Amino acid sequence: MTAFTVALVLVVAAAGLLRWRRPAWYWLAFGVTLAALRVLVRYRSVMDACGLTVPPARWRLALARATNRPIPEPRPPRIRRLRPTRTGLVLRLKLRPGQDAFDITAASDRLRHSFSMFGVTSREVRSGVVEVRMTGYDVLKRVQMPAETETLPMRVPVALREDGSVHYRDYRAIPHALTLGATESGKSVYQRNLVAGLAPLDVALVGIDCKQGVELFPLARRFSALADSPDTAAELLDALVARMADVYRLIRTQQRITVDVPDAEIAADIWDLPAELRPTPVVVLVDEVAELALYATKEEERRRDRIITALVRLAQLGRAAGIYLEICGQRFGSELGKGITMLRAQLTGRTAHRLNDETSANMAFGDIAPDAVLAAIQIPAELRGLAIAGDASGGWHRIRAPHTSLRQAVNLCNRYADRTPNLPELAPFRPTTGTATELVPSAKASPATA
Repeated sequence: MTAFTVALVLVVAAAGLLRWRRPAWYWLAFGVTLAALRVLVRYRSVMDACGLTVPPARWRLALARATNRPIPEPRPPRIRRLRPTRTGLVLRLKLRPGQDAFDITAASDRLRHSFSMFGVTSREVRSGVVEVRMTGYDVLKRVQMPAETETLPMRVPVALREDGSVHYRDYRAIPHALTLGATESGKSVYQRNLVAGLAPLDVALVGIDCKQGVELFPLARRFSALADSPDTAAELLDALVARMADVYRLIRTQQRITVDVPDAEIAADIWDLPAELRPTPVVVLVDEVAELALYATKEEERRRDRIITALVRLAQLGRAAGIYLEICGQRFGSELGKGITMLRAQLTGRTAHRLNDETSANMAFGDIAPDAVLAAIQIPAELRGLAIAGDASGGWHRIRAPHTSLRQAVNLCNRYADRTPNLPELAPFRPTTGTATELVPSAKASPATA
């Protein structure tokens, strides 16, 4: 009996230590089993207390009265599947007649407390079926991306969501995006994760970094074109607009719309072209958009109008030509001048790290998800890398990118330097690099995102 007591004490102590120091290990070792049992045992009473039950059917009441049996209890949504994950539980529910997916969403906070989980989110899978994702611990405190992620063309994993799922940057679904963040908010780390995800793909990277290239030029071996000043950026954007026109001419010559051509073979963008004719897609990363919009003289104002006009044209027309925009900045507001709000309207994806003013948060989410504005301005300064990500559908999530040092990003770009395409239109802007730098072992990644 003494040995059993000692073993029990050791197991409890080990569980407590894991829960404190390694919550992910604790969840996989102990938490997932305890949480699943807790949900199954408390399910009916919790749903009843949260108002997520419906009265029994009339025929059940009539049958109970006719047979002199007890009145049936109210019925909660039926559990169709309970699936454990590396971060929590996924509960798929079949709604009863009269229930709505919004009822589950409205009760998410009460379900979190009742089931003793860290977070609860829900989404409608299809009519009458709702998926409830429950996290067992704070997955954004120490971001650990899963070892395996879904691989699709022009779709890269960049961060982890608060419900434990992977946040992807899908250029086919959301071609252009806006990323905002104050100094030391984690915006640069998010950008490095984006470049690291794109580096192994067959894509041309184009960078505009008006901070004399301190952010993007270390990654130059994987970039097909780079600009480090507004003057060079204006010329580079004009070259991209010219490339876009050439791609559209190519698509037009390949359409061949006749009665004999099947619908699936009619080309409307580069992805409808045969693989041997398809131009290389281009991702344009603008590190600080405000530097392109500011001016002090008449000459600089003309250059500014030229730059913004080119960006708006690429945002409006570039998707079908395979040109995608990633606009980043510390500040984004209407005071940057004419054309800025027109540019914002074309940037479907929105990501906001910690911001210094509410106006920038409104520019990011005010037109698509007003409730995300409050979440964006409440990000604490000590949680660098935490961000709010949304799109034009109105949905938004809290995300956090894993810490990626500049050395790690440089090593990845050097490793995949052979994948850098040579585009004739962008040849004058190709960065000059020496011999490949030696891959230096990266320091152990910090648990906090910089």
